[in-house]
Amino acid sequence: MFAGFPCQPFSIIGDRKGLNDRRGTLYHEILRIVNVKKPKALVLENVRQFATNSNGRALNAVLVSLCDLGYSCQWKVLNALDFGLPQKRERVIMVGLRRPGVMELFEWPKPLQDYKPLADLLEKNPARKHFASERIQKKRLSRHTPKTSPAIWHENKGGNVSSYPFSCALRANASHNYLLVDGKRRLTPREQLRLQGFPESFEVIGSDSQIRKQVGNAVPIPMIKSVVEGVLSAHSQIKRRNRVTSTLSSRRVHERDSSVHL
Repeated sequence: MFAGFPCQPFSIIGDRKGLNDRRGTLYHEILRIVNVKKPKALVLENVRQFATNSNGRALNAVLVSLCDLGYSCQWKVLNALDFGLPQKRERVIMVGLRRPGVMELFEWPKPLQDYKPLADLLEKNPARKHFASERIQKKRLSRHTPKTSPAIWHENKGGNVSSYPFSCALRANASHNYLLVDGKRRLTPREQLRLQGFPESFEVIGSDSQIRKQVGNAVPIPMIKSVVEGVLSAHSQIKRRNRVTSTLSSRRVHERDSSVHL
């Protein structure tokens, strides 16, 4: 089972009310489903601030609840940059495994050496509608001198502008001009999908703003894929180990029975 619950109560861009926000307690619905369906494994995702909200109270509440439901749990902060994507997107990933002994075999994915160049993901001739107004472009340029190109210019809540050869985290509810390519234009829907690792064949239906919200709420595909592969590998190992143990036990019983007859 894979699930995420509303990140806004814990996010930097939100007001970080955490569990005091009605949306912050929706994880109880996830726990209810887990209690009914009892999946062998589950992976939960939330923003990095989830680990520190209320001095870790929110994270601890989820982990204790999963433990009470019979799951062994681990958590870690992973970054999309470490999985080949030019997007700094740090997320708390929680893994819960129900079967005894499986968690001891689970390994977190190892970071890749580098991420795909931003230029490989950007469109050559984006439509004019994606460009910011001259006023906004001049305003950004007056606040920042770029050191590299192509780059994603990022304006934080305080109005400070910075640029990187990768994108800051795509956000569902950020301002329309939160991220600008070289300080000039917004990311196209396809570029946003690429930054999350979606294949070219993947299609999203909706307006540009609707797609931006959907992508901002999505998870980096290569990152989650690597975690799930680790979960499946641990389950495969425990199955092989149990088969070997079962075979050895049967052999010992057979040998004992044979010696008795002798």
